[in-house]
Amino acid sequence: CSAVTSTVVTVNPLPTPVINASGPLTFCAGNSVNLTASGGNTYAWSNGTNAAITNITTSGTYSVTVTDVNSCQSITSTTVTVNALPIPVINASGPLTFCAGGSVNLTASGGNTYAWSNGTNAAITNITTSGTYSVTVTDVNSCQSITSTTVTVNALPTPVINASRQ
Repeated sequence: CSAVTSTVVTVNPLPTPVINASGPLTFCAGNSVNLTASGGNTYAWSNGTNAAITNITTSGTYSVTVTDVNSCQSITSTTVTVNALPIPVINASGPLTFCAGGSVNLTASGGNTYAWSNGTNAAITNITTSGTYSVTVTDVNSCQSITSTTVTVNALPTPVINASRQ
């Protein structure tokens, strides 16, 4: 007597996980990017999210474990870089309150390029009139911050001459 038995072995392929980003993976603080995983039925992100989409606001390497209908799993990852915002500073060459006819130089620092609210695109702008002056500072990563300062120009007194008869 002989008996023949057979067993069918099914080897399921591993899922092919893919991460797509809604925008650049390098951006300035205050922004975010959505990472969307595909290639499976369930998703487990390294940041604790269990949906296909996760919103990222901080630098790091984010991995996702993708599980398909056969319970097979694969992992993929991507790196996100969040650049810090520049810290703009305005220094004045003298007092911010002065009399008409005077002036003050405002000097911006903390970035690579500068755009003043009065149209000046240099680090230094000369101010002769009252107002609040803001500067947009842009760094090498194209990140921007704004700061401002107020200048007060006082009018000169009007002299009055009283003539008296004697």
